[in-house]
Amino acid sequence: MPKVKFFATLREITGKREEVVNGSTIEDVLNTLHEEYGEKFKKELRERSMILVNGKNIEHLKGIKTKVSEEDTISIFPPAGGG
Repeated sequence: MPKVKFFATLREITGKREEVVNGSTIEDVLNTLHEEYGEKFKKELRERSMILVNGKNIEHLKGIKTKVSEEDTISIFPPAGGG
């Protein structure tokens, strides 16, 4: 199972820096996290979060269909705010 690292508001929602999550694709992992942490987590993801697998943006791979394995690290960065 891949390791997922949470940053900023996602870290606040989960109460964790990282956790191991079941799933063979990014989509599977995100669905598992949504089930565990609910709508607030899902809302943060919808707002243009950046998701990296081993440091590579999934936008440059196969998007949410990107396959992951137990050796992979997924980093999820919610959008930055400020002004």
